[in-house]
Amino acid sequence: MKIFVILLIFLSFSCGAAAQQRSLSYFLEQGKQNNPYLKDFENQSLSNKIDSQLLRATSQTQVGFINNNSYAPVIRGYGYDEAITNIANVTAIVQASHSIIGRKNMAEQYRSFHLQTQALADTIQLAEQDLFRVITDQYITAYGDQLTVAFNREVYDLMQQEDSILRKLTQSGAYKQTDYLTFYVTLQQQELIYQQSIFLYNTDYLTINYLCGITDTTVQSLQKPDITDSTSYDINQSVFYRRYTTDSLRLENQKALIGFEYKPKLGVYTDAGYNSSLQTTPYKNFGFSAGVNLTVPIYDGHQRRMKYSKTALQEKTRQSNRDFFLAQYHQQVAQLRQQLRSIDGLEAKINHQISYAYTLIKANNKMLQSGDIAMKDYITAINNYLTAKNLLTQNSVSRLKIISQLNYWNRQ
Repeated sequence: MKIFVILLIFLSFSCGAAAQQRSLSYFLEQGKQNNPYLKDFENQSLSNKIDSQLLRATSQTQVGFINNNSYAPVIRGYGYDEAITNIANVTAIVQASHSIIGRKNMAEQYRSFHLQTQALADTIQLAEQDLFRVITDQYITAYGDQLTVAFNREVYDLMQQEDSILRKLTQSGAYKQTDYLTFYVTLQQQELIYQQSIFLYNTDYLTINYLCGITDTTVQSLQKPDITDSTSYDINQSVFYRRYTTDSLRLENQKALIGFEYKPKLGVYTDAGYNSSLQTTPYKNFGFSAGVNLTVPIYDGHQRRMKYSKTALQEKTRQSNRDFFLAQYHQQVAQLRQQLRSIDGLEAKINHQISYAYTLIKANNKMLQSGDIAMKDYITAINNYLTAKNLLTQNSVSRLKIISQLNYWNRQ
């Protein structure tokens, strides 16, 4: 019954795998499309573009209608002073006003919005980078589980084939009953290991769906992750470093805008319509007017100097953060490169050990059928093969994760 259950589980897994294979790029794209934080950043970027359009609109001539109507009667000598109120005041005019902003001032304001958009773009790329790293690591883990499932099935099938042969040899007296029971216990353990590896793969696969926002409990097979390592990295083009460049430009722009706050401001206006106190010849009070507004800052308690000081402190913080990042980056990349060399150095040795262990199993298999090998030696050979294959899987998974980390730090 146990054999039937495990075969049924495997057939279900195999059918799902045969139906369709999923790739790393599929999950990365799904995660990008479904992630709400990325959508929020993208909406902020669009909102920033609208703010730029608002600036353009406010810099144009503004036209509005003004209507004021008041009546302040004087009764028996009591009331507001007629010289101030004119008793009545009726205003109905259309006014056009325009603030004269220098080209350099406008250019810096537009540049401010552009830099905000660039900062948001950097943030979006950094958020994507973090999301892709988490999904990629989980994908590699699940892919390693898939390799383990296939290997455990291979060993389990091999031991099942030996089980029928050993049962007959035990019945014929070639092996003791205790030897056969020792082998059978090992077979049951391998069955449990196989079942557990399927369960672990299913769990890790569905975790990928969870991270990507995919609502689906169907477990399918995974393609080998297409992760390549490139040594032609330029840290100055990295998205991690680019944010410090953007911040530097943003602070320069901020200083320029502070300077323009203390420049004289000039505005012009004109209006036309009806403005009357209704005292004399109100029918003649249609007309127009024009004027100029000039504002010149004189003294504000040294606020400009304080604002420049704050900007200078922000620049020092930016430089400190940049230098710390570069130190961490070079240390991290050097450490990952060292780990990668160590793993690559182990791969050939592990493959040699696997080849030797598999050859030993085949040789022991022939000796087992003739009763010329102790059961414990055969089981030891199987355990050595299991250990070597598991070590190779762990080595492959670790290598992929290290390359993924290098790509994470050096994304352009």
